[in-house]
Amino acid sequence: MKKSLEVTGFLLALFGVAGVVRELTDGWFRLLGATRFLTENVWFLEGRELFVNIVIAVLGLVLMIVSGRVAKS
Repeated sequence: MKKSLEVTGFLLALFGVAGVVRELTDGWFRLLGATRFLTENVWFLEGRELFVNIVIAVLGLVLMIVSGRVAKS
């Protein structure tokens, strides 16, 4: 359980940071654009792509911190 939380948190943080970089460079940085599908296809997230990617990155960091506190099973 601990390892899966760590991996999921790392991937969320990585995708969030890549999304922030992509938004700040006007789409030039297309590598790891997995969050693009979320931010472009959900109607209430249109125009808030940078904020959504920051939230995804922070959630990934929080998940990695929480995984350190979970007992190894």
